[in-house]
Amino acid sequence: MKFQLYREQQLNCDIETAWEFFSNPHNLSKITPKDMNFVVLTDLPSTKIYEGMEIDYTVSPLLNIPMKWKTRITQVDELRSFTDFQLKGPYKLWNHFHEFISNENGVLAKDTVDYELPLGFLGKIAHSLFVRSKLESIFKHRYQDLEEKFNNKSVS
Repeated sequence: MKFQLYREQQLNCDIETAWEFFSNPHNLSKITPKDMNFVVLTDLPSTKIYEGMEIDYTVSPLLNIPMKWKTRITQVDELRSFTDFQLKGPYKLWNHFHEFISNENGVLAKDTVDYELPLGFLGKIAHSLFVRSKLESIFKHRYQDLEEKFNNKSVS
């Protein structure tokens, strides 16, 4: 069964600043909860993303057990959007579309994640029991970090 997570956030910055931050894979660890031990393993001499770029990480999403995760950037529209797709990791499907829209208040950042868990019925149960709430807490943490970074607001 496929699921979708959608979030949007208004950022007080210009499109170039938003793009520079979000399109740099190293910044993902800055907005991921510390207890997930998210580490970019790939040596990225250039922080400019490109279609076909592959990035290896380790992450501990559950019970502090480290897991390898590999994504490929499957689409880039400079200063507008990019998509990362899981090649290897905990999901049967993970496709994360990042979109950035300039407006009179700065930039509207949108995230659309289409995902599916492995193990059929068991994956569906795991989603209900903890996966959905874990993803929501990760994106809530991210929202708070971005509020502080771009909007000078602390959110509780």
